Amino acid sequence: MSLSRTARRISLPALLAVVLAAALLAIAPGRATPAGATASATADGGRHQAKPVIVLEHGAWADASSWDSVISRLQRRGFTVYAPPNLLRGLPQDADYLHQFLTQNPALQGQPIILVAHSYGGAVITGAAVGDPEVKALVYVDALIPDQGDTVADLIRGSCVAGNPTDVFNIVPIPGAPGDADLYLKPSVVPGCFANGLPASRAAVIAATQRPLAASALGATFGPPAWQTIPSWAVIGTADHVIPVANQTFMAQRAGAHITVVNAGHLSLITKAQVVTRVILKAVQATG
Repeated sequence: MSLSRTARRISLPALLAVVLAAALLAIAPGRATPAGATASATADGGRHQAKPVIVLEHGAWADASSWDSVISRLQRRGFTVYAPPNLLRGLPQDADYLHQFLTQNPALQGQPIILVAHSYGGAVITGAAVGDPEVKALVYVDALIPDQGDTVADLIRGSCVAGNPTDVFNIVPIPGAPGDADLYLKPSVVPGCFANGLPASRAAVIAATQRPLAASALGATFGPPAWQTIPSWAVIGTADHVIPVANQTFMAQRAGAHITVVNAGHLSLITKAQVVTRVILKAVQATG
């Protein structure tokens, strides 16, 4: 009987059952370790830890594309990288969303993770990593590193975005959230404040494509920080006007972070991507 005739005699449910059975056999105990497992056998029968997954969290007034240069460098070195969206809706929501991404995503199950954040994203990873044993290191890039009881407003005192809100932001009410509003940086604020060190044309694109931060995020109070139990690294730009250098240094020292100082503005993940990548690799080496 020809193969085509046999196929016509097998019902679709039966065919699916055969495929499912084959898949289950492939992952049954005693079979070869599937791709992506956290450990693999060496020639002498030992085991070695696989490369960790790198998860990158962007900050306010940005999106995951701000990590493009860092991602390409890490991928060339063989790392699996994820840059999930930061909701920018407020600390509880943003941290909970990232925590679910880390703990419930099948692609990350059993995988060691290096968690990296820029700017406001630092506040998010500080909450999201709590209680997740797979997060082996926290890397903060021009970022907030809060302690319990802090607020974003506390930690950005002296910032170029901490002036009169109507001078800094275009404020848009959030539907369904009475009393809250989205904060967009005014295009005139972006070049010298948020994107200093970048060409004017690049700053204009950032201003046009920015994602807003909910105003309520500024006053939310932080809970216990993940850096109390997870080692941390910090990249601090000496020309950062969004999170002043003194504030970043204080937070990094308080967290016991390994500090790297770089001659850059707030967007060192773009202007000094090679340095940021190097710090991430240091965290990998120290915790592997």
